[in-house]
Amino acid sequence: MAVTNISFARSTLMMLTVGVLILLGIVASTIWLVAESRERFDDVVVARAIRSGSADLLSTMQDAETGQRGYLLSQEESFLTPYKTALATLTARREALGKSVENSPQFSSRLPELDELIAQKVGELNRTLELAEEGNVAAAVEVVRAGAGQRSMDGIRKLLSAFMVESELDLQRGIDEQSSATAALQRATIIGAVAIVAVLGGAIFIIFQHVRDLSTTRNEVELLNTGLEARVNERTEDLIRANQEIQRFAYIVTHDLRAPLVNIMGFTSELETSLKAIQPYILTDGEPLTEEDVKLAREAAGEDLPEAISFIRSSTKKMDGLINAILKISRDGRRELKPEPIDLKALLEVSAASINHQVAELNGTVEISDKMPKITTDRLSLEQIFGNLFDNAVKYASKDRPLKLSVRAFQNGYRFIGVEVSDNGRGISEDDLERVFELFRRSGQQDKPGEGIGLAHVRSLVRNLGGDITVKSAIGKGSTFVLRLPSDLTKVVGA
Repeated sequence: MAVTNISFARSTLMMLTVGVLILLGIVASTIWLVAESRERFDDVVVARAIRSGSADLLSTMQDAETGQRGYLLSQEESFLTPYKTALATLTARREALGKSVENSPQFSSRLPELDELIAQKVGELNRTLELAEEGNVAAAVEVVRAGAGQRSMDGIRKLLSAFMVESELDLQRGIDEQSSATAALQRATIIGAVAIVAVLGGAIFIIFQHVRDLSTTRNEVELLNTGLEARVNERTEDLIRANQEIQRFAYIVTHDLRAPLVNIMGFTSELETSLKAIQPYILTDGEPLTEEDVKLAREAAGEDLPEAISFIRSSTKKMDGLINAILKISRDGRRELKPEPIDLKALLEVSAASINHQVAELNGTVEISDKMPKITTDRLSLEQIFGNLFDNAVKYASKDRPLKLSVRAFQNGYRFIGVEVSDNGRGISEDDLERVFELFRRSGQQDKPGEGIGLAHVRSLVRNLGGDITVKSAIGKGSTFVLRLPSDLTKVVGA
């Protein structure tokens, strides 16, 4: 649960960081694009001012020229009105144009030429009108016909037309750039909105997943609480069963170890008796022995002593075997388990390969199911368990039919798997189904070598792994050993 909360906190913080970065990106791009748009807008305003100022100045010069021509032709004072109006606004419009191009070198650099042409044209206009007002209209017309004013006006018109064309291009360029900036701002906004929606969707997914994990965890807790009483009862039964086994084990050990010890004590007395029979023969000190003493000494040396020594050796050997068996089971119980993921089918195939030649001699077969659940447990214990079971199947195979050994595995409840090892051997009687798992106990005909520790060792290994083993069998039909093992030993060890 703590891991889930930490993961949720990290994921939420990550999504929040991504969202903040996206928002900062949107804000930064918006500020930049707005600044670009404002700059393009300023360029558009300047271009419009230049175009408008150029058009206004050209119109003013044209109005002044039109007024001049009309007055020279008609001598009517009314034609001087547009002339005078144009000259009155000329200075203001020239200043307006100059102000609009002051930050545009391409235009401002040509203003001196424009001023010179305007001065020439205005000078020509004033001179002709002064001559006309003095009554010398013909001289004024001659000045006009000379073409200086026309050339000045053409120059003014050319320059101002160029101003208008270039400013129009700048205006169109500024409008295009402003449109591009606006489109970029729109794209950035859309992309940002999509990113925000994606982050929001991710956050919602993380929250939903967290809620689902919480719900799953809650259900597991409820399930665990529901089965707690059953598990307590199961553990209690295991404890009672373990205590009973300890009592049985103590009885078996004391009984089976006491038997060879009693034999040793008995034959030690026999040695003592034989020694008394030999002593007169050895310790005679030259005295004559009776015929009875010689007979007893020979019987003791030839029969009694070798027999007693043989029985003592046999009893001590049996006691040593019993002690070694007990130590073996004890060592297995103390060995540190090393859980690891195990390919159960591969392990079973290796165990089956170790008895392959014996199975072949019995014309037998070994069948291992392909469907094997996952298991994490101690490999060495598992190898010893199946090695013992397979060896027993071969040892107690029926003489009437070929051996058939099969293994299948299945899921067995919550966190456990089941493994069935079946054979068609000579079987176990119903009365001995539990007895075969006891130390130093064997069932059926005792025609095979052994001390009765194999299945006791198997049960000890299985229970050390947190599981259990039972057997189903019938005489003449075969046996099925059923193992129940935790699917993950790490959860059992850590429980």
